[in-house]
Amino acid sequence: MRRQWGSAMRAAEQAGCVVSASRAGQPEAGPWSCSGVILSRSPGLVLCHGGIFVPFLRAGSEVLTAAGALFLPGDSCSDDLRLHVQWAPTAAGPGGGAERGRPGLCTPQCASLEPSSPAPSRGRPLQPRLPAELLLLLSCPAFWAHFARLFGDEAAEQWRFSSAARDDEVSEDEEADQLRALGWFALLGVRLGQEEVEEERGPAMAVSPLGAVPKGAPLLVCGSPFGAFCPDIFLNTLSCGVLSNVAGPLLLTDARCLPGTEGGGVFTARPAGALVALVAAPLCWKAGEWVGFTLLCAAAPLFRAARDALRRLPPSAAALAALLPPEVGVPWGLPLRDSGPLWAAAAVLVECGTVWGSGVAVAPRLVVTCRHVSPREAARVLVRSTTPKSVAIWGRVVFATQETCPYDIAVVSLEEDLDDVPIPVPAEHFHEGIITSNTRDNNTGATYPHLNFSIPITVLQPALRQYSQTHDLGGLRELDRAAEPVRVVWRLQRPLAEAPRSKL
Repeated sequence: MRRQWGSAMRAAEQAGCVVSASRAGQPEAGPWSCSGVILSRSPGLVLCHGGIFVPFLRAGSEVLTAAGALFLPGDSCSDDLRLHVQWAPTAAGPGGGAERGRPGLCTPQCASLEPSSPAPSRGRPLQPRLPAELLLLLSCPAFWAHFARLFGDEAAEQWRFSSAARDDEVSEDEEADQLRALGWFALLGVRLGQEEVEEERGPAMAVSPLGAVPKGAPLLVCGSPFGAFCPDIFLNTLSCGVLSNVAGPLLLTDARCLPGTEGGGVFTARPAGALVALVAAPLCWKAGEWVGFTLLCAAAPLFRAARDALRRLPPSAAALAALLPPEVGVPWGLPLRDSGPLWAAAAVLVECGTVWGSGVAVAPRLVVTCRHVSPREAARVLVRSTTPKSVAIWGRVVFATQETCPYDIAVVSLEEDLDDVPIPVPAEHFHEGIITSNTRDNNTGATYPHLNFSIPITVLQPALRQYSQTHDLGGLRELDRAAEPVRVVWRLQRPLAEAPRSKL
């Protein structure tokens, strides 16, 4: 990964920090911490997620969703708010990181480590927890507009955006607070001592304009899982992924993030280390099922909103607008790419009751998906296409493999044509077309969520062609009679060298 990202990885790590909030006289009370991005080290300026400030709002969380609420000044929080920021120094030792063997600072939860022991993860020291002040709570109006369109109304009832795991006890009020703060971020001023002012000279940061990064482009997320918990280990953890989808400034990535990474920076390799977005919600649930994607708020419109807000504040705060990073790369205002690659255009969403998954259009009225998405023949399903325009067409499952079959395949016949959806040309030789369910060891019951089997389209093509021409399911039925070597691999078993002998 270091070879691929190079300087972008270093820029991401040097821009990462963790922010913690507490009440005066109760420094360790409350779980309020998140990740942040260092915009300037001298003077200290940090952007982080706004969710940790909800318990301190004088007017309650309802003020975040009030009409026309674009920003809130620092005094919108109670006087007992105490903020601290912690980051790694920019100075590097011979090994590329800080000098090894120096003790690192650990939180009380990690007090079992000896004070004189080296930092357990990367062996680098951390700066002390530096005091900070809240300058501005900031909302991105464009983010909220797209979020309300995609997740609002009745659809929101099945979604849950929370930094807590599904089984954790989160009250309805706390969950409502987290939802209100989803698109809010905070600008902090970090108070540096003279020693820190002389030592801290971080690299300049640049922001990638909205629309400059195409779908499918690699992204690097830098955040601190679990926030301020044991930063010696978790500070500035890196996760790779791609830009999975775009809706205005609301971005989606498959990079794996954890609670506490809210506010973490998302970077691209070109330009090297340019800030693309900030993490808005690392975990989301739909209908009780965890969805392994992360919601992002694009950085460019967020900084535009920050500049507008700072100009309305007193001159001392307005001067901070000059410290916000500039945009580089493609000029602002270029439209997003409407026409993606063919494989992206042919992808559709398949809904069968409360179950949903992806599918591929292989003919104007034919969609291939997985059996575990549409498990029953004759089941009625809804197919949604987003390219070039959003349409919803009903269909029925004309074929689904048996549950014991290693080919996890279902075929859906639609009632109408998928107009203007380009149909891919199947490969004549082996090529990856469908990704099936997580690998599962049937002997132990263990599931391996990051290991998947794919079915070559060459296996399906003859049967699909036969059905398209004659509506004969005979070729598809043959999939249920898969050869034993295929079944053995699917069960993660080794083939027997010889047939077992009877003990009789």
